[in-house]
Amino acid sequence: MSISKCRILNGNALKIIAAVFMVIDHVGFVFYPNIMVYRYLGRLAMPVFAFMIAEGCRYTKNRPLYFTLIFLLGTICQVVYAIFDPNAKIVNILITFSLAILTVYSLDFVKKAFLERGFSLKIKALSIAVFIITVSAVYTLCYFYEIDYGFVGCMLPAFASLFDFRRIDNEKAKKLDLLFLRVLAFSVGLVLFVFTSIVPVSFTVYSLFGIILLLLYNGKRGKLKMKYFFYVFYPLHLGVIEGVYLLLK
Repeated sequence: MSISKCRILNGNALKIIAAVFMVIDHVGFVFYPNIMVYRYLGRLAMPVFAFMIAEGCRYTKNRPLYFTLIFLLGTICQVVYAIFDPNAKIVNILITFSLAILTVYSLDFVKKAFLERGFSLKIKALSIAVFIITVSAVYTLCYFYEIDYGFVGCMLPAFASLFDFRRIDNEKAKKLDLLFLRVLAFSVGLVLFVFTSIVPVSFTVYSLFGIILLLLYNGKRGKLKMKYFFYVFYPLHLGVIEGVYLLLK
């Protein structure tokens, strides 16, 4: 059997699977905090969503809108969290992914400046400066605030974008634009995340199983247009879980 025949999951299927694991994680966190299997299963969600954020950057037709939607939704969620739990310190994962999107965009600027013809030395230097400033700003925010999954978590989609040359006008570079290489680069970033996170390795190591799901990804979005469903699902499922918890409390 060829590798391509093993790639049976499209983007929608991957997101649905990740959403299920995310619900399991949050249900376990709220209702069964002493049963760790819920949390371990939940570790599979973040890698899949992080990789799909990189895929979103790759395929979106409107990059500013893509960033704005996720950032605004993350901001709204954070405000709601503050209302229900004024002592909450963790900044939600949508803000993590918003920072990741900016990093991917700045990385693409570097690739474009260096791999396409016609860019001056000043533009190349500017692209490097923008990338360094972006990464430094993300690091600083993660240092002063408890951004969910931390600095390396914010960088994960950038790892997946290292071999993304879809928007680059360079035929030699495009030959390296392979799904397998994007998954491989992401896997390196995920291993780095597991062993540098402030969370114990015995907990984060379960994230590595997410790579298995990514190896089954066929690079296609899927027939159904479910983008906005996933934007709404994150705050909606948290609200439902919190509501049920308050009713049973």
